Amino acid sequence: MEHQERNIIRDIIKTPKLDTSVLVKGWVRTKRGNKNVAFIALNDGSIIHSLQIVVDVANFDEELLKKITTGACIAVEGKLVASGGQGQSVEVVASKIFVYGTADPDVFPLQKKGHSLEFLREIAHLRPRTNTFGAVLRIRHALAFAIHKYFNDNGFFYLHTPIITGSDAEGAGAMFQVTTLDLKNLPKTSDGDINYETDFFGKSTNLTVSGQLEGELGAMALGSIYTFGPTFRAENSNTPRHLAEFWMIEPEMTFCDITDNMDLAEDFLKYLITYALEKCTDDLEFLCKMYDEELIDRLKFVTENDFKRLTYTEGVAILEKADQKFEFPVKWGIDLQSEHERYLVEKEFKCPVILTGYPKEIKAFYMKQNDDGKTVRAMDVLFPKIGEIIGGSQREEDYEKLESRMNEMHIPAKDLWWYLETRKFGTAPHSGFGLGFERLVLFVTGMSNIRDVIPFPRTPKNAEF
Repeated sequence: MEHQERNIIRDIIKTPKLDTSVLVKGWVRTKRGNKNVAFIALNDGSIIHSLQIVVDVANFDEELLKKITTGACIAVEGKLVASGGQGQSVEVVASKIFVYGTADPDVFPLQKKGHSLEFLREIAHLRPRTNTFGAVLRIRHALAFAIHKYFNDNGFFYLHTPIITGSDAEGAGAMFQVTTLDLKNLPKTSDGDINYETDFFGKSTNLTVSGQLEGELGAMALGSIYTFGPTFRAENSNTPRHLAEFWMIEPEMTFCDITDNMDLAEDFLKYLITYALEKCTDDLEFLCKMYDEELIDRLKFVTENDFKRLTYTEGVAILEKADQKFEFPVKWGIDLQSEHERYLVEKEFKCPVILTGYPKEIKAFYMKQNDDGKTVRAMDVLFPKIGEIIGGSQREEDYEKLESRMNEMHIPAKDLWWYLETRKFGTAPHSGFGLGFERLVLFVTGMSNIRDVIPFPRTPKNAEF
């Protein structure tokens, strides 16, 4: 049995070859039956559906069959036949069974069905074995693959930007520090500050919050690049929308203005969601049935509609006149909340929305300034249910304007001299955006908590697994 080629359950179910010998390996979801016959639902993670194994009890050792309980890992050799029962088209009549690992039914946490998502977060090491998280993780994989395929097919180069950095791209300050200094005996300068000269990098360093600034450097040489890697925020936010460790996709394109940027963002998102609808049908149908009956319709809402484009100023005017009471009052100059963004998408325009021309005071220092002196060429893509899914801008390529803006926002030029220098030597118009991968997966799966779309969530007071 060990040397026979294993058959993947996905392949058996999708393209069955009846009356052939198969070898399947996986984990037991359920076992039922009587003294004559047992039915085992076996799943190997390749597909949401389990394969039914039919066991003639008289042909197997009683002690062996006792070991086969929910959660046990087994191998089964047998004949693939058409199934006469409900719920499956094929089944395997077992001729040999081998138990790799048992799962004591008295202590195995997934013995019963119907566990809450909150409970499953406490056993993140086991939750991928549930139907829900199997579906989410397969969709996550499909979207990651589609991201690389889209950019590769469109002439972008994948750039690996650093995880350890000496700069704060967002100017937010909520960063995880990286150090080799002895925290119990920190070296001090004559002024009493920490002396980082003896630290590993000779300066204060942190985990990155974004690969954008380094991505711009790559775009200035390669034309169009994208990053796709982990980013970190040390905000003490214990909400369903925040993670301390998450993944970001950040394309940067030279010779592209804000309109080109919007065109790319819309095309990119439609491609990814179409890919999921085509490649993850079974998993999406399961999540639609179990968690969010409007899920598939909402995904098609994005793929089948053109995105409405308007300025922030126009959007605020619409919100101020809206016949709806918002929790957060609307006025020009505020950073729009999710409730405002969703109103524009779901009620006003009934399609995805791209807002541009935001007040410069609420946006990052690197965004290109408009001639009005008040706004910048920023863009946010707004989706139903979640609000903002992409944030981006045309970047400021003018050295003096960028330096002036950094001074206004008290961002030390000495730490970003290399970034400024790209505006000295062959500067070029360029644009880019950031897509939080988990926020995309959240939208595509219909899950309600961002902790349920990443294998091992990192949140305040939680780094267990």
